[in-house]
Amino acid sequence: AVLLSRTKILQRIGNLFFTPWDTGCVLGYDYSRCGNPTRTCLEKAVAVLDGAKYSLAYASGLAATLNITHLLKAGDTIICMDDVYGGTNRYFQQIAVKMGLKVIFVDCTKLKCLEAAITPETKLVWIETPTNPTLKVIDIQGCADLVHKHKDILLAVDNSFMSACFQRPLSLGADICMYSATKYMNGHSDVVMGLVSVNRDDLYERLKFLQGSLGAIPSPFDCYLCNRGLKTLQLRMNQHFHNALAVGRFLESNPRVEKVVYPGLPSHPQHELVKRQCTGCPGMLSFYIKGNLKHATIFLKSIKVFTLAESLGGYESLAELPAVMTHASVPKEDREALGISDTLIRLSIGLEDEEDLLEDLDQALKAAVSWL
Repeated sequence: AVLLSRTKILQRIGNLFFTPWDTGCVLGYDYSRCGNPTRTCLEKAVAVLDGAKYSLAYASGLAATLNITHLLKAGDTIICMDDVYGGTNRYFQQIAVKMGLKVIFVDCTKLKCLEAAITPETKLVWIETPTNPTLKVIDIQGCADLVHKHKDILLAVDNSFMSACFQRPLSLGADICMYSATKYMNGHSDVVMGLVSVNRDDLYERLKFLQGSLGAIPSPFDCYLCNRGLKTLQLRMNQHFHNALAVGRFLESNPRVEKVVYPGLPSHPQHELVKRQCTGCPGMLSFYIKGNLKHATIFLKSIKVFTLAESLGGYESLAELPAVMTHASVPKEDREALGISDTLIRLSIGLEDEEDLLEDLDQALKAAVSWL
């Protein structure tokens, strides 16, 4: 995808603070749920970053997912990538189905599987790339070409891991680009927010109506904080990429590690696809530690620079065990089929000094896998 120069992006974001903006409602800013100047400023900034005509902000990533799902009606079918954020999986499997929607999970890295799953009732295809937590990469353009052979099917891409800095789904054919802005787009671990970008006028009007009607909107202050985060997006993402590459190379050479999964490494099975559709990689990395749950637990108890926590995409480095944390709500048999074992550890590599990160991982691995 062709991206704007980072300087131009920053200039455009800055200009939004000093130029007139459109009103949030027909009669102006008459009610803050419908729109307010700070939220409008954020939405315009994100639209620029995504190369979109429109963007909308929500109270959380799941609130954005909720609003997108409300574009459908009872009897419609959603095809969802089989490996997604645990909250997305839980929402589709335990809540959306109660609204009369049918949800099926498919490995969308295999376009033939996606094609075989499409029926006349399919109205939404939901993909996440890279996926959480096994970091599979999906061909967005390939999915878009396939989906748009059929009438009235929307392709939504959860772009939370890559951010607008490294991947632009709309330019690759997606209808909807969605974020948990809690992660990289804000980047400071002090905001919970969701974002959605679209190009179609009709789609925007429907989502704008739902945004005001469902009411899951962020506060003006949260919008201010996220706007602040966007100003350092490029700098942060480049440093995340640098540190994650260093960590990935270190872990690949470590005898206490079974396997490393990072899209920025040549060992990743979709590395060539990543180079085609992305301009960099985030700080998200997963690896399988040797041993069992006991050894993974010791590792997580031994880390010092990394913090044990479920979130990701902030300035600080985090580590977690998806099987018992972020993806505990996913049925055990599904986790096992996806490769989310008791030894899969997910790292969110932050902005700390590279040597400090490597030293911390080294000492924690030695404490956990002491027989080597």
